[in-house]
Amino acid sequence: MPLKPKILVTSAGGKTGLPVTLQLLEKGFPVRALLRRRDGRAEMLERAGAEIFVGNQYALSDMRTAMEGVNRAYQCAPTAPNGLHFNAVFTVAANEAKLEHVVTLGQWLTSVDHPSLFTREVYLSDAMVRLLGSTSVTSVNPGWFADNYLMVIDMAAHLGVFTMPLGEGGKKKNAAPSNEDIASVVVGSLADPETHAGKSYRPTGPALLSPDEIALAMGKALGRRVTYKNISEKMMTKALRALPPSNYSEAAVSQLAIYAEEYRRGSFAVNAPTNDVQLVGGRDPEQFESIARRLVASRPELRRSVSGTARAMAGFLKIALTPALDLNRIQSARDYVQIATPRFSQDTPEWLQTHAAQQKIANQARVA
Repeated sequence: MPLKPKILVTSAGGKTGLPVTLQLLEKGFPVRALLRRRDGRAEMLERAGAEIFVGNQYALSDMRTAMEGVNRAYQCAPTAPNGLHFNAVFTVAANEAKLEHVVTLGQWLTSVDHPSLFTREVYLSDAMVRLLGSTSVTSVNPGWFADNYLMVIDMAAHLGVFTMPLGEGGKKKNAAPSNEDIASVVVGSLADPETHAGKSYRPTGPALLSPDEIALAMGKALGRRVTYKNISEKMMTKALRALPPSNYSEAAVSQLAIYAEEYRRGSFAVNAPTNDVQLVGGRDPEQFESIARRLVASRPELRRSVSGTARAMAGFLKIALTPALDLNRIQSARDYVQIATPRFSQDTPEWLQTHAAQQKIANQARVA
């Protein structure tokens, strides 16, 4: 029996990189997992059968070594500043290694003149990798992840509130995919380049949900009533600064504020949900309540308790006392590239064409 092609997974310890690696191994592909350090995630992937490569994803010398003997790759930039640098390094190394196929993780919002520097960089990166002469490319462009809502589940568990700047609670504005469902589309594309080369996919969850429905599902998973509360952008920056996630950076928060504006504008609801998880990933997309239940089952500290409520109250007090971020100052201080006439996604004709309803129908017809 011929050996299956070897696949490099970048950001292999990340939200999509980890399930991509595991799902590829389950399908019998040899996988080299590129991580920045050897930790518990690296050990878990190694036990599952991955070859671990520890290196700097921003260093061309490391990326060249990581691609030695590799046939295909998953291009997933870290959730951090300098994404365009990462993608330039990846593209140069992929060209030299003459990879046969690359699947790249992009964005639902990707458009040429977007107000977000990060999004414009994704647009450029996608165009750049498609210049490779001998390498075929598939783009996977998810929107607002289900995982984003779960960043605030501790407050929901202990205080019964789900707080985000998502606008009116009753409007259905997103069909959030799980990390595993996004990974399944990546894996389907890596496993079958002949079918998926040149295509773009937008994996979603099974249905559009409103913030009130997200809170309801979160409450069912937690076994308590949870209420959605729309907060200001200012309050969001205070919360992220006071209780930062592991990948926190002021630069990323400045972009998240722009994405929240896109959420309120309804951009993530345009032609959603799609059937890409079923058609390419070969599985039914997961309900948000199921995603939340899985997380709750893995974190015993989310059970209601006096100590948990006390910690949540202390966190709430810390948020109240933490100054908000000046997002304009952050962008100015980092000397971000500015454009004269930025346009949100729905104000961009090219973006509307790629997200039109007929595109979904075309995908259904093309994919086996």
